[in-house]
Amino acid sequence: ILPITTAYHACVTGDLFTAEELLTQKIHTDANDHIAYVYRSFVMARRYKWVHALEDAIKSISIRPSLTGYVSKGIALCGKGLVREARAAFDVASIFMKEDSATSHLLLLIKAIALFNADQHNEAMVLIIELAAASPDDLGCRVVETYLNNQLGTKALGDARLDEAADHFTAAVNVGVPSSKFIETYEDLTLVLFGWDLEALFLTAHQKRCQAFLSAGKPDEALEAYKYMMDAIDESAKASCLVWSHAFKQECSALCAANGDAALAASDYDRAIDLYSTAITLNSGSSTVFANRCKAKLGKMLWMEALFDSREVIELDSLSYLGYNLKHAALHGAQRYDEAIQAFRTMLSKLDDATDIQTRKLRQQYLRPSQVERVIRQVIDVQLENAPLRMLDTTTGLVCDREAQISAFKMSTEYNELLSSTITHSDIHTKRIEEVVKKNLQYAMLSHRWEGKEPLLQDIQGKNVYGSELNSVGGMTKLRSFCKTARDAGYNWAWSDTCCIDKNINVELQESVNSMFVWYHHSALTIVYLSDVPPSSKSGALAKSAWNTRGWTVQEFIAPNVILFYQSNWTLYLGDLTPNHKDSIAIMQELKNATGIDRSAIAAFRPSMTGAREKLHWASTRVTTRQEDIAYSLFGIFDVRLSVDYGEKQDKALGRLLQEIVARSGDITGLDWVGKSSAFNSCLPASITAYEAPPCKLPSVPEDEIQSSVSSLRQMVAVDFASNVYTQLRNMSAPRFATQRLHLPCIAFDVREVRRVRSPALQTHFTYRVKADGLQDLLITTEETLVQFWPARPIEQNFVLVRPWDRSLLELPDFGNITESEEDHETSPSSPSHDWSSGPPVNQDLELRAFRLLVRLGQPFSAFLLAQQRSGEYKRIASDHDITGQVNDIRNPMDIRTIEIL
Repeated sequence: ILPITTAYHACVTGDLFTAEELLTQKIHTDANDHIAYVYRSFVMARRYKWVHALEDAIKSISIRPSLTGYVSKGIALCGKGLVREARAAFDVASIFMKEDSATSHLLLLIKAIALFNADQHNEAMVLIIELAAASPDDLGCRVVETYLNNQLGTKALGDARLDEAADHFTAAVNVGVPSSKFIETYEDLTLVLFGWDLEALFLTAHQKRCQAFLSAGKPDEALEAYKYMMDAIDESAKASCLVWSHAFKQECSALCAANGDAALAASDYDRAIDLYSTAITLNSGSSTVFANRCKAKLGKMLWMEALFDSREVIELDSLSYLGYNLKHAALHGAQRYDEAIQAFRTMLSKLDDATDIQTRKLRQQYLRPSQVERVIRQVIDVQLENAPLRMLDTTTGLVCDREAQISAFKMSTEYNELLSSTITHSDIHTKRIEEVVKKNLQYAMLSHRWEGKEPLLQDIQGKNVYGSELNSVGGMTKLRSFCKTARDAGYNWAWSDTCCIDKNINVELQESVNSMFVWYHHSALTIVYLSDVPPSSKSGALAKSAWNTRGWTVQEFIAPNVILFYQSNWTLYLGDLTPNHKDSIAIMQELKNATGIDRSAIAAFRPSMTGAREKLHWASTRVTTRQEDIAYSLFGIFDVRLSVDYGEKQDKALGRLLQEIVARSGDITGLDWVGKSSAFNSCLPASITAYEAPPCKLPSVPEDEIQSSVSSLRQMVAVDFASNVYTQLRNMSAPRFATQRLHLPCIAFDVREVRRVRSPALQTHFTYRVKADGLQDLLITTEETLVQFWPARPIEQNFVLVRPWDRSLLELPDFGNITESEEDHETSPSSPSHDWSSGPPVNQDLELRAFRLLVRLGQPFSAFLLAQQRSGEYKRIASDHDITGQVNDIRNPMDIRTIEIL
């Protein structure tokens, strides 16, 4: 619609000052050149000099009304904001189109642009949409729509309406870059009238679209927009925006990294990895970005990918500790613990060498591997304190001493994982160390019956118990099955008494015998193998098993916390799948019936010396291959440690054990036996079978009867008498042994007559009627021949019947539970302590206890018959049944003393 002139070219190139000068000169040359006025109106409009633009448009129309004149007037009026007048000008312009649809179309496009520039955005967009609908293939509408969207997007971007801006720019770029032919066709519209550079317009739309997404915090969409732009523009356009492109990628990379940090903090590791990867793609990546992506990959347990990033961090910043810290974490996760620990050592050296104080302070957050190793070793030593000296490795089949066991643990994955994880803390978490150590070093024990040839330590030392080279060794099938069963149950270590003790080393033998109860107690599992119980046996087979007759097996089933019984084919007894057969009611009941040991004692036994007689009864019917072992097998049950001396015979071994029990605990229930006396001491039995008979159980006195008797005694016995008896007995020392001599506190009754009762001539035991001062007559049966005597036929040798003193009759309070009261503090330090001999007792409770003691002393009691020897000491006369004494009158004086017994 415009002629091609020099001024036209100046408008196209944007040299508006030159265009104005040329047009002004032309007007001065020809004042009626209406085209020159139109051109200059367009130039003034592009320079936003709307008054001058309107004046030139009106001048052109006054000279000669024309299409271009009214178009320029409409543009100028829009620029001045006179929209209604502008619409009229565009309407008048339409009468000059002479039914030229192309020109008409162009006029409407110009009108839409002018209205848009006058802030009539909705009207302009409606007009363009309608035009596009009428001419779907017309690119002019699309170009104008691009411009309008570009302008709307720019305004929205300036107002921080970022999502709206992005939508407008997206609509703008969807038109696509115009072709050169299109540019030529619409040059009047784009360049001359409005100064558009279409190529720059589309490039700007792309760039601002990227910026809108970026400002909206949407780096993914921004990057997609950037890629779309780079695919859409040509090489020259790419070259023209290199600076912008570099700045955009830096900004986008920074935003991705920031968003990645937020995702990492929220543990959204997938999102964080994607964002950091984008940042690295855009801007090569810094050590910080690689480090954070590594952390996100560690969170996703992508160990090898994290390892790659940690190496990138080290390469980018070799002096920093961070890369090695991340490398340690990645290698630890990948279970490459040796390498992880080495990376950690390097990290510590970087921290130690750091120049700034803040970084050096980080060193306090970590431990050196050597520190952790020392603590782990301490925990190992504690764990092995109560473990056997040698054990079988259920994996390798090798027997190991403690150092070999520790070495095997240190070579294990569990050890290296523990070391690698613990060094990352400032404080040593001993609880976890204890858990890991315990799990690795816990062991299973075997309880069984020796059968013929069993594999000894010398047979398997240095050999694999699973190997064929040991096939000829007796008992290997049992040992292998035991190891496999322990291994299948999850235990690395197993112990069998056949091959895990070097019996040629006396120190080791002594340690093993004295510690065996403790070893069984601290085992994770004790496996009882019943070789004579066939598969699918019924209840009762356990009770009949020969295992139940052996001396050592008593401690082997009461000491452990967890126990499982296996039949001859290594299947569980009775098919009982209870994880611990101590929780199996059926099996425990059967064991109780067979052994006489109460279920509660089996389930939760604790070694002690109390109740010695009952525990001796448990072992009384059991046998051992070596006779001394019947005593040695009880060491742990009584919690004693004594020397082991094979060859000393049973009576001496048992005597030493009983001597220790009496000496340390004062428990004299072990003196309650029938049978033959020991050469060790006459008060002790020669054999464990002396305890086969149940303990002597005298009838207990009901409480109401005691109270009634106390009331009666108060009428017959002076308080002083009761008090003196109580005091004398309370002051008696505990029983003790010295050089195999028993010093026994007791109440003695002198024997004044021993007469033999007639019996068959061939009888091996003899019955004697014995009379003692203060006691009712009684009969005593013994295999010993006693010298008979009576008052008319005295002898020089003295005999006494004694009641061993039992301090429990004093009914003393448990002093361990007594605490100071306010009354204790109020007592004057100078107040005299109570003296029984000074008069009536002040403490009524003690007085009551004194009378209650007399009542109990008047009841039947278990007695010993002692015969005095030439040296003045006494010997016990063994009897084949319990001797029960009964005082005649509790009011008679009592002979309270300590007697030395050989």
